[in-house]
Amino acid sequence: MDSTAAPATTAPRLKRVLGLWDLIYYGIILISPIAAVPMFGEAQVLSRGHAVTTLLASMIAMTATAVSFGRMATVYPSAGSVYTYVSKGFNPHIGFILGWAMFLEFLFQPMQNSLYAALTIQRLLPHVPLALLSAAAVGFMTLLCWMGIRTTARTNQILLAFMSLVMAVFLFESFHYIVVHQQWQGLVSLQPLYDPRTFSVRAIAAGTALAATTYIGFDGVSILAEEVHNPRRNVLLATVLVCLFTGLFAGLQVYLAQRVWPDYRTLSNPETAFMDVARVVGGYRLFAGFGIVLLVSSLACGLAGHLGAVRLLYGMGRDNVLPQKPFGYLDPRSGSPTYNVVIVGVLAYVGTLTLGWERSVEMLNFGALMAFMAVNAVALKHFGFERDPLHKANLFLDIISPALGFLFCLAIFLGLQSSTLAAGTIWLAVGGVYVLLKTKGVRPMEIDFSEMDA
Repeated sequence: MDSTAAPATTAPRLKRVLGLWDLIYYGIILISPIAAVPMFGEAQVLSRGHAVTTLLASMIAMTATAVSFGRMATVYPSAGSVYTYVSKGFNPHIGFILGWAMFLEFLFQPMQNSLYAALTIQRLLPHVPLALLSAAAVGFMTLLCWMGIRTTARTNQILLAFMSLVMAVFLFESFHYIVVHQQWQGLVSLQPLYDPRTFSVRAIAAGTALAATTYIGFDGVSILAEEVHNPRRNVLLATVLVCLFTGLFAGLQVYLAQRVWPDYRTLSNPETAFMDVARVVGGYRLFAGFGIVLLVSSLACGLAGHLGAVRLLYGMGRDNVLPQKPFGYLDPRSGSPTYNVVIVGVLAYVGTLTLGWERSVEMLNFGALMAFMAVNAVALKHFGFERDPLHKANLFLDIISPALGFLFCLAIFLGLQSSTLAAGTIWLAVGGVYVLLKTKGVRPMEIDFSEMDA
């Protein structure tokens, strides 16, 4: 054998270029640091003035699911996320169907955020057609994804910094307003957490189900497992930290908003109640600032969702469950699944022209909650009933935590609109028929994990 022969070229693969903080930034962007803003008024009404309580209760429940995601990522640090976990833990066909469901979450993320961004701009530029504004929003996300994971990560940091700056102004103005009008004692009160005059367990339960949607998106951290250094450590840490940050930061925002406007019964428009609070504490400038930050948040969340959809399709394409040539392709120069970037962009744009914002949100929740329940179930099976002999048993982490996460997500899932459940079931049926026709009942090719720990 000629020792001077050129070495065989290796196929392109995803590059490990992200650190722990990159994952945390991505997860916070995907959820949005102002995720509590749109739901504040509705949560106040549903919970009868206990929005903070509902946020903290849902944080505990969603953190249980975050732990399941993170622990499964230590076992299978793959770009396929839910698809991979369920394929390896239960069955490849079931894994495909759950990955198919999770795709709804990531696809509808850029779709609904592009639509919201276009509608927001159209209020300022009413003569510009919505189709053109939607194309600009989707095009912005698609271009950044095309440029690669490094560009996307840095863009996420810039957008996160801007949103955090506006929220910091709100927090400062709120502190100042409360101290001026209620003295220092006004900053400390149990009323946002427990008001005996309006407290109701049923109301808290209803508000908690709504508040849980604030956290949807943290699962996107695991989708980048093949592009992060030390994924077995960093994905678990990032997933849990993103959930905790979201709950505590959103809780602080809502706590101050409740102290500024303590009587939920006087909210004239619950859908935009937080904007009214911003006007009270900071005047029109802060009110306008929140309008801009909502636009930026939509673009940032949409970008993160676009990236998640691209990586999920890549995981399925590489496994040859979806056609491998387009979906499993990586650009040799950028190391990015460029075909998937375009496919997701086209689907997102078509969706902005054919679906309403509310329907997009409902379908996003359907896909996310299906994925959450699946990962809790597979974590319970893997760690609770099929433990590695070297794994030290932990009753809380192995059984109680994933079981509670599953039951909580199931309760929210069953509360979705019947039309959403019907549409989601049809989507799952289409995926089921496809995988049976594709594989003819034969187990799909296994993913080779030998390169994922590099």
